[in-house]
Amino acid sequence: MLQLTAVNKQFGDFTALHAVDFSVEKGDVVAIIGPSGSGKSTLLRCINMLELIDAGAIHFKGEELGSETRGGRRIRAANKTLDRQRRYFGMVFQGFHLFPHYSVLDNVLAGPLIVGRAARKDVIERGIYLLNRVGLADKINHYPSQLSGGQKQRVAIARALAMEPEIMLFDEPTSALDPELVNEVLEVMRELATAGTTMIVVTHEMEFARKVSNRVVLMDGGRIVDQGSPSELFEGSGSARCKRFIDSASRP
Repeated sequence: MLQLTAVNKQFGDFTALHAVDFSVEKGDVVAIIGPSGSGKSTLLRCINMLELIDAGAIHFKGEELGSETRGGRRIRAANKTLDRQRRYFGMVFQGFHLFPHYSVLDNVLAGPLIVGRAARKDVIERGIYLLNRVGLADKINHYPSQLSGGQKQRVAIARALAMEPEIMLFDEPTSALDPELVNEVLEVMRELATAGTTMIVVTHEMEFARKVSNRVVLMDGGRIVDQGSPSELFEGSGSARCKRFIDSASRP
């Protein structure tokens, strides 16, 4: 479904991603773990074309993302093409990025109405359904200032789902939350995984990676240094680097 081949990303003289090879099949729940600064968030941003890669290729169902070949040279894709390709993905960030002057329902409907140019009457039922799915049916007419951090993040998840993406990307979605609010967001993500949603999740939540994902990827220094099933990586058959990271990340 998604294939990254020898992907490099530079920021000036700094190489954030080194020849990354990575693939995702339909229905996969991939947890990406690793120390801060290891390239995890950059990888997601390259997949979603918020950052354009410097070398290698990213393909979704065989279509090259973010660039096109003309006269034997690869160039940045046209903005219209990028906009279309970004709709393959739903992105949930660390911050909630809700529109403060929109109600909860209007935040969820913003994508279909503004980007998809749908009629409100055609999408309002799905918006209500998605808010019910994330446990916020009673907050439809509230505004972001009236919500807790966990509730805001659940609105952000519903908003991403409203565009009916084929892959959901989560960039440390619980890192900005107070500890007691983390589980309400993880529970929504567990439900999505159970329902067969294809997901790539950058996370420091080791229990989520161990119990919910079907594949765990460890990044360090802009490289994928280990990957495998949760049982392989969490039960001691991963690399020495993987064992050290999991041990340190799992300590209270």
